Amino acid sequence: MQDMCSRLWSPASRFHPGQLAWNRYYAPVDALRPRAGEAISFWRDRVGQVVGFGWAEGQDWLELQVDPAHPEVAEEVLDWFEEWSDAATQSVLLMEGDTAEDACHAAGFAPDETAPFFRHHLMDLSSLPPAPEVEGYRFRHVDPDEGRTRAACHAAAWSDFGTSEVTGESYEVLMSAWPYRAGLDWVAIDALGRMVASALVWLDPATGVGLVEPVGCVPEHRGRGLAGAVTLAALHALVLAGGRTALVTPRGDDGYPGPMRLYRSLGFQPGARTVTWTRSLGGLGS
Repeated sequence: MQDMCSRLWSPASRFHPGQLAWNRYYAPVDALRPRAGEAISFWRDRVGQVVGFGWAEGQDWLELQVDPAHPEVAEEVLDWFEEWSDAATQSVLLMEGDTAEDACHAAGFAPDETAPFFRHHLMDLSSLPPAPEVEGYRFRHVDPDEGRTRAACHAAAWSDFGTSEVTGESYEVLMSAWPYRAGLDWVAIDALGRMVASALVWLDPATGVGLVEPVGCVPEHRGRGLAGAVTLAALHALVLAGGRTALVTPRGDDGYPGPMRLYRSLGFQPGARTVTWTRSLGGLGS
């Protein structure tokens, strides 16, 4: 799946290989089996190359990507999801103008204009601004043996949304997953030596694109520019690692505009967006 996403990547692509890694490993999971309540399947062409996949994250939610050279695969992915799912209402997240739109329409899905959406933002790293200094803090990358401390920083930064699923154990597994690099996992350190903000960048060496996912700052250290500063520090490390373009995918609707404003202030430019497609099966299931 990651190889396919790398091979097909464009600014309008749904997935970056690093996003698949984060989605798979941020919470505890058996690397060889789906989580309870999810299913994953993929399709190959005649020479064995993956040309489509479906990732049912729940009975009512499907993520998919299809090779534009094989649009017929989208119908097969949707048929697979309908057969697997018992949900009366099902949703699929696509990029606007995606190859799978026609298949979704034919299967009874329609765009939900009221749903939250994500907007891709890109930056040409040749115009990367300098990373600012923030008094009382220093910035560095994570060491390979700091997975549990790094996980605690993430969990504290995202505590506004409830208890994080990220654990020390899951983060250590994440650090062993391709294309994670400790040198691109950056943190802000306060005067007491504590990690208080973080930015993780995933570099796909085949495309030179680095995905920023995720960024966070613990509540008591917000308002000092740490999230932006640690992101820029990580992006400068990305340049040294061979990255040419940076990508981030914050919410693009008015329901959660803060991250998008932050990334635009750093120089990211808005691009393609996602669309949620939904259908109702009339309460009959499949």
